[in-house]
Amino acid sequence: MGVVPGLLVLLGALLTGCQSPSAGVAEDGRLGEPAPGTTTATASPTATRPSGYGAVFLGVGECSSFGTTSFTEVPCAGERAAARVVARHDGAVRDGPRCPETTDFVLHISEQRPASDEDGDGAVPRGYACMRNLQPPHPGDPGGGGGPRTVVGDCVYGSGDGQVRETACDGEGEHEPEYEVTRAVTARADCPASTVLYVRLGGDRPVGCARPL
Repeated sequence: MGVVPGLLVLLGALLTGCQSPSAGVAEDGRLGEPAPGTTTATASPTATRPSGYGAVFLGVGECSSFGTTSFTEVPCAGERAAARVVARHDGAVRDGPRCPETTDFVLHISEQRPASDEDGDGAVPRGYACMRNLQPPHPGDPGGGGGPRTVVGDCVYGSGDGQVRETACDGEGEHEPEYEVTRAVTARADCPASTVLYVRLGGDRPVGCARPL
């Protein structure tokens, strides 16, 4: 899980404390390029798309299978369906719109030029799909301990190397939670007095106010 967190500094630092199973997180809160070992969705150069599939590979509302090295688009009602696309954008993640807050993970789609593709133009453009699991767990939910974005209700811990990382608030994760993000504001001065950690969230309210647990 690629992470580009900020420094862990109490009472004065503005941090990036996000976790993603598929990418790092830039200072503005957008996902970065896939980390080493990241799963990348690809379109098979020989597969044909069954009737009922959309014109875009993994378009909004479509579903992907489970996978370890690649993901396949499958019917959402089928037994192989694992996650649904909640947002889909072309281009690199770092340059595109942010995924919805409750996104569980992001699929980075490599550019492909198969002989037979979904719309017959001979290309599947590079892009990314924001995914939501069809069944729990949902790491993108507040307090879930994962997902590509840190949101209000998430918890973080000091990783011991001057960094913070997200972990499940219920203590069921590998690491015990130490701080909880209780509010998202536009500036540090808007955080409540109980704040001891500032987490950079990105977006319109880029400052996360975190209190100790």
